Amino acid sequence: MPHDPTADQRFFQTTTRDFLAGTVPIATVRALAESGTGFDRDWWRHGAELGWTAMLVPESLGGGSVSGHPMTELALVATELGRGAAPGPFVTTTAVLAGLATVGDRLAETVGAIVTGETVATWAVYEPGMGFAPLTGTVYGTRAVATGDGFRLTGVKDRVEAADQADLLLVTATGDDGPLQLLVPADAPGVTVSPSWTVDLTRRTGRVTFDDVILGAEAVTHTGTEAVTALRAQAGAAALLTAAESAGAADRALDSTLTWLFERYTFGRPLASYQALKHRMADNKTWLEACRATAFAGAAAWDAGAPETAEYISIAKSYVGAKAPVIAQDCVQLHGGIGVTWEHDLHLYLRRITLGRALYGTPEEHRRHITDLLDTAA
Repeated sequence: MPHDPTADQRFFQTTTRDFLAGTVPIATVRALAESGTGFDRDWWRHGAELGWTAMLVPESLGGGSVSGHPMTELALVATELGRGAAPGPFVTTTAVLAGLATVGDRLAETVGAIVTGETVATWAVYEPGMGFAPLTGTVYGTRAVATGDGFRLTGVKDRVEAADQADLLLVTATGDDGPLQLLVPADAPGVTVSPSWTVDLTRRTGRVTFDDVILGAEAVTHTGTEAVTALRAQAGAAALLTAAESAGAADRALDSTLTWLFERYTFGRPLASYQALKHRMADNKTWLEACRATAFAGAAAWDAGAPETAEYISIAKSYVGAKAPVIAQDCVQLHGGIGVTWEHDLHLYLRRITLGRALYGTPEEHRRHITDLLDTAA
């Protein structure tokens, strides 16, 4: 939590928590995990009505913040989604909007449809066998070649969130003059989407192949330095909200473990009375608070426009990515044999945290990024 959340922020968080509890309780999450779809489109539209998609978008384009601190509010939503292991393209949609919001009125209709939840948009940035290119500086193998009055797009993207349910793909590619981004309809001729398996049962990804996809010049959203600026915003938003989501999942796992330790008796005493287990829970609680603190520090830096924002975001993503899995794994162990069963809910949070560690920059990639930032500052 922020150190001093406003009344509006508290109300926004409570509304989100109540909505998730009423619409996607764990039983529903389990049902979605076993279904062919990761989330329900009508449910996502209702979430958009609560303001989940509006925070980074100017009011002129249909957006707006609750209290003037949009990233902090988004981090609150991400935390609640993590606590419920909830489905939905929240992180990837926010990343797309972080980039499109800088374009201006040219894409007003498209942005408005994404904000209302009528259109589902996702970011296609990863490529097979490659890391998170916005951090590693990798040249994108997906290419957009100018054809006179438009572009021909070829290449493959993987780890694309909600690829099988997206209407639009914001594709990061290499053009004739460097990086550029294009908005590609998911049903465009030459686009093939193949769902792929991930450890998370509801936050799904897919592989997208672009086989000589012909696009008009209007498909280009960013080129040159504008593309670099947009990519930084998209990468920062995705990394930060994934960290906040993982912190929320770790919080829920630790809460359930604490309850278990007080309810479970051995040799006439509750497990919570044993000193060794107390020490383990104290360590986990300390790490959890640090996860929260780093995530919301990154959000506060974003909202303040601080020059060290990128550094704070990488600190949050690297720390949470390293510690949240440790917390979740220890929670599983503290539950004993029941902790590794399918019927227990702990694995849902562990799965969310494990995928969150890998997406949008691993801890190792973000640590290297911090080093690069410090070298540049020096």
